[in-house]
Amino acid sequence: MQPTVTETRASEPVDDERPRHGVWWRWVRRFSATGLVLALLWFCLSLTPSLIPRAWYYQAVISGVSAVGGYAVGAFVEWFAVKVGLRVRWTARASRVAWWVLAGATAVLVPLSLVLGARRQIELRHLFGMSEDVPGREVVTLAVAVAVALLVLQTARGLRRVARWVARLVGHVVPAPLARFVSGVLVAVVVVLVLNGVVWSGAMNALNAVYVAANAEMDPRLSPPQQPERSGSAASPETWESLGAEGRKFVVSGPTLDELRAFAQAGDVVDPADVREPIHAYAGLDPDGDLDATAARVVDELDRTDAWDRSVLVVATTTGTGWVDPGMVEAVELMHGGDTAIASMQYSYLPSWISFVGDRATPPAAGKALFEAVYERWSELPEDDRPRLLAFGISLGSFGMQGAFSGVQDVEARSDGALFTGTPGFTPLWRGLTDARDPGSLEYAPVLDGGRQVRWGDPVAPGVADLWGPGPRWDEPRVVYLQHASDGVTWWGPETLWSEPDWLREPRGPDVLGDVRWYPFVTFWQLTGDLFVAAASDIPPGHGHVYHLEYADGFAALHAPDGWTDSDTARLKDAMGAPSGQSSTG
Repeated sequence: MQPTVTETRASEPVDDERPRHGVWWRWVRRFSATGLVLALLWFCLSLTPSLIPRAWYYQAVISGVSAVGGYAVGAFVEWFAVKVGLRVRWTARASRVAWWVLAGATAVLVPLSLVLGARRQIELRHLFGMSEDVPGREVVTLAVAVAVALLVLQTARGLRRVARWVARLVGHVVPAPLARFVSGVLVAVVVVLVLNGVVWSGAMNALNAVYVAANAEMDPRLSPPQQPERSGSAASPETWESLGAEGRKFVVSGPTLDELRAFAQAGDVVDPADVREPIHAYAGLDPDGDLDATAARVVDELDRTDAWDRSVLVVATTTGTGWVDPGMVEAVELMHGGDTAIASMQYSYLPSWISFVGDRATPPAAGKALFEAVYERWSELPEDDRPRLLAFGISLGSFGMQGAFSGVQDVEARSDGALFTGTPGFTPLWRGLTDARDPGSLEYAPVLDGGRQVRWGDPVAPGVADLWGPGPRWDEPRVVYLQHASDGVTWWGPETLWSEPDWLREPRGPDVLGDVRWYPFVTFWQLTGDLFVAAASDIPPGHGHVYHLEYADGFAALHAPDGWTDSDTARLKDAMGAPSGQSSTG
């Protein structure tokens, strides 16, 4: 005869002395002890620094999700141990002691981790050159983290109850083990279908409605450009209203003629008499989503403004909402005295973070459509009588523009250079070039083929990731990647859930704390937080996802006017000053 007492935990008391405690004890005993141990460990690890200083609310969400992830892993391990018969037989007294030890460890480790985590955040802010005046909100962080963890846990338990109910129904027809399996699969499938078909679809529709309205909203501070060289002007078939919110900002952005002449007058590279009104060619999102039609409208604008007569033509893929970085505009136009044209187009209403998750096909398709349309028209011109053709993109725009090329050889064959900034780590071209780096070079600062054609630049790390550092030979056309060791947009990736990336195995970058480490699951959520705050308004240039001043270095490396020197690059940075405008993750 088998015993009638069923053991359900790996650490269940085995003697008849059952602990007699109140509601609190019974509630605590509902949790897996192993799960709570791992939840405590991962919570503490989540408070260690990553790449970007974090606000308390980001930290609370990261810590809560990390804690519940640790609990899930521990609970699964305990469940599996019971299933295979690996039980740790505790007496009731030993069980109570173990729970009190866990409670004591929690009482010590949680406050200690919160305090140390706050100090490390201050150190990171100091490394970035940011203010250290950050109010302590450790208690609020802990409370919100616990709330997040319990919410996720109770949701999972609710789904488990549903699965058990389904198993009981199915158990009347099939054996119990098969019923449990079928119920688990059925509930999982329903949850995925609901999330994808109802929740995600509904969220996307709601977000789309919000951003469609934002795209159409007219900023009273802006008025249509008067210059015929700009799309949206009276001379342009592209109406002011059709450009979208970010397109309207772009066509009126950039230095004025007086500012261009003043910058030229301060140097001896561009004759102030040769300064010209820069061309901004832009087309808003096609009503039918036809990318080729939108690109053709941009080419029509280039024809209308005679952009082919300029010395430099930049083809720029926007970020999700159609945003063109004003820092790039300012840098290239001041450098060349306005003898420039910038061509761009909108392909979405949605911000980049949504495209990161739900639509990675459209940005490269848009980059390909725009560049090929411009290239086709540009290649018809006499080779010695056409502008320098440069490709550009930042963030999701970098991902999109690189979609126009099959590889470095294609960039070389069809352009005069490319500047890719803050490239997301899932970009195939960037990933392939980074993985092919020369032995001994670092992932955050690669050297490829001695720097012969492709170079990575980070002015924060001179001599390591300097555009002019890898070697004396740098063939044209050149490909320049601007990236920071602290940019969460570049280093985020789902593989960090289970795998340690090279940049965390190697020596850390100059603006990354030396004790940043990889932890399974935890690091992924830390980097996810970094992804959202990498371009926050308080992040100084040269860190995170803020590349405002580095455009001077990038364009000087690609193509500068004759006689341009390092002192001119420094003068350009001084003229550009601090960044302004929308975040580059828009």
